[in-house]
Amino acid sequence: MKKLGKKYVEASSKVEKNKLYTKEEAIKLVKETSTTKFDSTVEVALKLNLDTKKADQQLRGSIVLPHGTGKVKKVLVIAKGEAAEAARKAGADYVGDVDMIDKIQKENWFDFDVIVATPDMMANLGKIGRILGPKGLMPNPKTGTVTMNTEKAVNDIKKGMIEYKTDSYGNIHSIIGKVSFDDSKLLENLEYLVNTIIKAKPAVVKGTFIQNISVSTTMGPGIKVDKNSFDN
Repeated sequence: MKKLGKKYVEASSKVEKNKLYTKEEAIKLVKETSTTKFDSTVEVALKLNLDTKKADQQLRGSIVLPHGTGKVKKVLVIAKGEAAEAARKAGADYVGDVDMIDKIQKENWFDFDVIVATPDMMANLGKIGRILGPKGLMPNPKTGTVTMNTEKAVNDIKKGMIEYKTDSYGNIHSIIGKVSFDDSKLLENLEYLVNTIIKAKPAVVKGTFIQNISVSTTMGPGIKVDKNSFDN
C-alpha cells in the first residue's frame, strides 16, 4: 500500500470526506490544500451519466476559459500559403507543412503542445497518426484544431483554450487554472466549463446528467462540489 506524504495527510485533514462544498467553498479550499512548492495546476473532474459505447453519448470539444489556464502553450501549425502566413502573424511557435511532419517522424521531435492543421494537410498528418494519436496530439475538427482559420485557432490556444473529452467511464478531466489565480478567476473558469458541459448534454440522456464534480490541485486531495451550486 502506498504511503501518503505528510503534506498530503495534513491537507486531507482540512477536507470533510462526505461533505458537498459550494463552488465558492471548494475553490477557497482547493487553494488551501495545495501541497507543492510550485504553482500547482487546479483540476476538475466531472462524472457524467453517459454510455460512451454509444457514439451519440461521447462528448468532445474545446473552449477558451475566461481567464486562461496559466500556461502558455507552444503551437505547431501545419499549413501552406495564406493559412501558414496567418498562423505566423498570429504568433504560432512553429509553422510548416511536410517538413514539420518529417521532423516529427525522423527526429522524434515534440517541442510543442498543440498541433493545428488545415484540412488539406490531414492526409499527410494521417501518415504519422500512430505517433501522434497516443500522445493526444492529432488535430480534430471538433476541437477547432482542423481549420482554415489558423489565425483564430492560434489566438484561442494562446488565450487558454482547453479541450475536453469523455473517457471510457464517462468522466471529463480538465484544468481550470493555477493556485496563484484569484478565487474569482478560478470560480469563473470552473463555472464556464461546467455550464458548457451542461449545455452539451446529449438529447438522448435521461435523468441526472452530471453525477459528481470534484476539484483538486496537482498533488492535493479531491474536494467534492455540490452540483446544485451551478446554474442549470
